[in-house]
Amino acid sequence: MKNPNERIALFLRGVAMGIAEVIPGVSGGTIAFITGIYERLLDSIKNVLGPEVFRAWKSGGLRGVWQAVDGEFLLFLLLGMGTGLVSGVFGISHLLEHYPQLLWAFFFGLIIASSLFVGRQVKKWNAMSIFSLLAGTAIALWYTLAVPGHGTDALWFVFVSGIIAISALMLPGVSGSFMLVILGMYTLIIPSLKSALENLDLASLTIIGVFGAGCLVGLATFSRVLTWLFRHYHDATMAVLTGFMVGSLNKIWPWKKVLEYRINRHGEPEPLIERSVWPWNFEGEPYLAGVILLVVAGIVLVYFLEKAGTTKE
Repeated sequence: MKNPNERIALFLRGVAMGIAEVIPGVSGGTIAFITGIYERLLDSIKNVLGPEVFRAWKSGGLRGVWQAVDGEFLLFLLLGMGTGLVSGVFGISHLLEHYPQLLWAFFFGLIIASSLFVGRQVKKWNAMSIFSLLAGTAIALWYTLAVPGHGTDALWFVFVSGIIAISALMLPGVSGSFMLVILGMYTLIIPSLKSALENLDLASLTIIGVFGAGCLVGLATFSRVLTWLFRHYHDATMAVLTGFMVGSLNKIWPWKKVLEYRINRHGEPEPLIERSVWPWNFEGEPYLAGVILLVVAGIVLVYFLEKAGTTKE
């Protein structure tokens, strides 16, 4: 990337992805798809964690590795993601606590427009594509309605949870942290991470180490699976991803009724199971006009991002 504007654009894409990861139920993969870097990101991850990096080292040393893993692309994207995560913890968390309807409305508009954008990438709508769309929608809808399970500290399941969580993170419309809630592992992984950082507790370090190993395996394998699917079943894969986005809309519907709470790592109650309701049935200020405006703003933003084009490869 010789053009500084491309680096800035990539950094801003990373910022948006980092902010999205702070929002429960919103995936950085969705933002990557919206901004046109999804397949490039998969290729880069695949090369970082695969045999390509060793072949590049043998043939070209550090320069070869840098080129093989698309190093400049990853560098600016990761810098942006780090910035987005930090700013999101403060800014987005404040909005999520005080104005959740307005924040969800903006992301609702983003995903509506994104699903249309991804759907247009399907070159030929046939029976297979339609089935894939319906299957993706059904899976995502189940995911948003699923009742969280009860986790276990068995290391094999901790490892599998890492694979599932990081794989979900790479899919548009699917949140890795929410998958941990579904698996019943959120309340084990997060406190273990805190304990490992604060006390260097051996049991917690073991859990986080095994979970991290699962994440690495998930990244290395699932990125290759997705890359293969794009190359050999492009239309069906795009249709499934479109379905994921459509089905995930239930998760970010602006008006929710809390059915059950759980205690987070700070000892505070937070929503665990919610049900979507109409604005006139919402308990509290629905901010209907603001929600409508922000849904439209999200749709318009995706329209301009699409018009701006994707990062040059």
